[in-house]
Amino acid sequence: MKTEIIPASEIQTALEVLQNGGIVAFPTDTVYGLGALAFDNSAIESIYVAKKRPVEKAIPVLVVDVKNFDLVASSIPEMAKRFAEKFLPGPLTCVVPKKSTLPPAISATDTVAVRIPNHPDALNLLKAAGAMAVTSANISGQESPVTAEEVYKQLNGRIPLILDGGKTFGGVPSTLVDCTGEMPVILREGPISLEQLLSVLK
Repeated sequence: MKTEIIPASEIQTALEVLQNGGIVAFPTDTVYGLGALAFDNSAIESIYVAKKRPVEKAIPVLVVDVKNFDLVASSIPEMAKRFAEKFLPGPLTCVVPKKSTLPPAISATDTVAVRIPNHPDALNLLKAAGAMAVTSANISGQESPVTAEEVYKQLNGRIPLILDGGKTFGGVPSTLVDCTGEMPVILREGPISLEQLLSVLK
């Protein structure tokens, strides 16, 4: 497979790849992500193959705004709503109850992780494509890439397309927080701390 790098402004080309069951790497506010349409099970499976990602690891879903949480969540806990209001768009991923219509490749559990990236190129792509299953654009276990060139070094020949939007301004994967219990539980530490989350719930 030939891997092409094009400017992030060329959304139509990316959309054609996605709608034909392909996967695309693109910049977010944290690191470069590798994504497929959120309801295309076989495309999501190809993310696992490209990244050599263990199949038991769920893939988060990126949406363009809070209203679109309903596309993937069967219900939205009050805690998640408050976090979204305060921190999204931004480097926070909320784990919420999963809608049964989501493909099994996204998550083997009854939950789904959802986020709104604070990056114009990512938001433009999501506006055009709708909800996308997205994880970092790297070989699993290796450094998360912050430039298109870093994505190319790891995934050349494994994915068809990289959207080049320059260096990402975050560089650290988002904070992953489970919002399904009575209190937030951080599953992966990131730019937003537990203290910041708890302050919203006071």
